[in-house]
This record gives sequence, structure tokens and C-alpha cells, in this order.
Amino acid sequence: MEYLGKVLILFGVIFVLLGLFLVFFDRIPYIGKLPGDIIIRRGNTIIFFPIITCILLSIIISLVLNIFRR
Repeated sequence: MEYLGKVLILFGVIFVLLGLFLVFFDRIPYIGKLPGDIIIRRGNTIIFFPIITCILLSIIISLVLNIFRR
């Protein structure tokens, strides 16, 4: 049961951090506006590919998870 408690606490922390990220997403500079993020605008259609932003977030999340695993 102790393991289940730790897992639930971890999920709770993850959800809180995700919620804070979503609330303050517009105030975080450069998210979605990095060089390499592709924006295609044609008429009333906008297609957005945040390639570099996804790579950068993936690296940051991997580093944070590696710190917690050790």
C-alpha cells in the first residue's frame, strides 16, 4: 500500500504542475514561437507545427524525470 500512496502523490504533483502550466501558458515567453516552429497561413486556415518547442520540452521533461529516478 505504501507504493500506491507514493504513486498517487506523484500523479497529484504532475496534475498540479500541468494545471499551472495551462493557466500560465500565455505568459510563458517563447513557447510556440521558437525558430524552427512552422506556421502555415493560407486564407482562413492556420497550420501550426511546434517542432522545436516539442523537442525542447521533451529534453526538459526527460532531465526532470531522470533526476527523480535517482
